[in-house]
Amino acid sequence: MSIAFLFPGQGSQLPGMLHSLPGHPAITRTLDEASNSLHQDIRELDSAEALQSTVSVQLALLTAGVATARALAEEGVRAEAVAGLSVGAFAAAVHSGVLTFPQSIQLVRQRAEMMRDLYPTGYGLAVIVGMTEEQVSALVKKVHTPEAPVYVGNINAPRQIVIAGSDAGMERMLEIARVVGARKAERLQVSVPSHCPLLEPVAVALRATLAGMTLEQPRLIYVGNVKARALRAAAQVAEDLASNIAHPVRWHDATTVLKELGCRLFLEMPPGHVLSDLARESFPEEVKTFALGQSTLKGALHVAARFA
Repeated sequence: MSIAFLFPGQGSQLPGMLHSLPGHPAITRTLDEASNSLHQDIRELDSAEALQSTVSVQLALLTAGVATARALAEEGVRAEAVAGLSVGAFAAAVHSGVLTFPQSIQLVRQRAEMMRDLYPTGYGLAVIVGMTEEQVSALVKKVHTPEAPVYVGNINAPRQIVIAGSDAGMERMLEIARVVGARKAERLQVSVPSHCPLLEPVAVALRATLAGMTLEQPRLIYVGNVKARALRAAAQVAEDLASNIAHPVRWHDATTVLKELGCRLFLEMPPGHVLSDLARESFPEEVKTFALGQSTLKGALHVAARFA
């Protein structure tokens, strides 16, 4: 039985998320490394005010994921595979050895700043629970217009679909979804329309930046966002990192691949517990989940020891 590390994406952020990380030398070193790369104390980016910016959110999530994974590794916890949702994919790429941490900071800052500048207001994400991808896609075809665009974003679970787009398009989608029987239909704490064609310019720019970087072959399996496949080459990982911002994230399929690869313990890096909840709902008898954002490093080490 093997272990997978999961890295959460935007929407899981919490005020104080960096200050509440475990007290471990690897985490302190990573926070300092991030600060040196940014020429700013990364710890300043986790206040409630700072987290109103998608740039702060994405950099804080990246750093929290990399730092915690490093602490686990230094304590002897070895992952066989990694997967990250959206910006979490960059932390997964660092832990797999494809990117250095400074490279990931450069890429995530570029990604987040472009997202912010392209759509400063009037756009975002929403979630619909209780409807299938096919049902949500059918509604999108009816609601989407050039003036009020809306798209399918993440497929988190068979009946948990994230939509992306304009405020007007999403509000119309949520209104209809409630009428036709969705269990939940509400906005998310994300101010940009991630994972849809509106952000293709960001994908193009990231692809160019990645082309100028020296990347290493992955030391462990990286499961991608766009095609939800096990990727074992640096070029494949780079393309997934660049393109996921403009395509739906097939997260449920990605975690299914992890299970099929033999991963039986999913350790979710802080903050939050959404990815653990999704995996537990999808594979209640087959996979053990543990969210470090809800527990301690010591607790994670205790659980991981049973899967060594």
